[in-house]
Amino acid sequence: MNITIADIAKIAGVAKSTVSRYLNGGSVSDTTRLKIEQVIKETGYIPNSFAQSLKAKKTSIIGVIVPRLDSFSVAQTVTGMEEELRENGYQMLIINTNQDLSREIEALYDLARQKISGIVLLATQITDFHLAAIKEIGIPVIFHGQQHPDVHSIIYNDYAAGYEIGRYILSKGHNRIAYLGVTEQDVAVGVERKCGFQKALKEQSGATAQFYESGFKVAAAVEAASTILDGSGQRPTAIVCATDSIALGVMKAAHMKEWRIPEELSVTGIGGYDVTEVIHPGLTTVKYQYAAGGRLAARHIIKLVHDERVDRLTVLQCELIERESVDNKSIHRLY
Repeated sequence: MNITIADIAKIAGVAKSTVSRYLNGGSVSDTTRLKIEQVIKETGYIPNSFAQSLKAKKTSIIGVIVPRLDSFSVAQTVTGMEEELRENGYQMLIINTNQDLSREIEALYDLARQKISGIVLLATQITDFHLAAIKEIGIPVIFHGQQHPDVHSIIYNDYAAGYEIGRYILSKGHNRIAYLGVTEQDVAVGVERKCGFQKALKEQSGATAQFYESGFKVAAAVEAASTILDGSGQRPTAIVCATDSIALGVMKAAHMKEWRIPEELSVTGIGGYDVTEVIHPGLTTVKYQYAAGGRLAARHIIKLVHDERVDRLTVLQCELIERESVDNKSIHRLY
């Protein structure tokens, strides 16, 4: 049997409007509040938060727009966000756009029509259409993973990640390197990480790199890596990858072509996915704290909903994790 607000009101001996006011955080006397709480406890009534929020001036629901669900970084970020929101009395409504920008813009308007209090957008790129939609809907929005001066943003230090992994691979004596990145339409992953790597490359005399592009998924990386490994001329001693997923694709391609890692090919990633420490050899990578980033995004959007001050830009740091996928060519040259 589904318990309704009317049932709660009848059992507690109060008006239906009183129960509704209580559920929406309105003012009721201590005696009435205790009656209602006791009835709710005894009946096991679960409020329909979504229905309530549509009637309230400020809802308890935060919209989260994601480009894809089959991504470790997205899953970890959303998990952290959901935990923080739940602990603070909020619920989360996720819209997956499947990396379709038009659906991303549409999602902003859809969430606004549902009277969502705030939106966290895990953007892959930012266009004028995004900015126009955000201005029009008049709801607090945070970009997570990309930045723009007109919108609150939380980003990882992608430039530093690219620089650190570049310095590391060069310190191991590699001077013929392939860099496998993604489209530059994605500024964070496609531009910032590559620029950081290029800075490290410029600081090392005698080192060269060839730059290639892949999709984000493992299958696309396998195809791109196969092209690199089959190429004519000098083979690279290392492939530096813009993401862990791309690195996994490279490792699969190397295995298919019977290239030994790290003896014949060193591989690095960026992201710090859980799988990178259980595969063999373990993948050297730059670890991002995705769940912590999700929690921070949740705290920031709650503050914006309550008109509290939040820094326009927050930059999250990362950590180099050294594992077995990189060979030290410097040692070999000593013998």
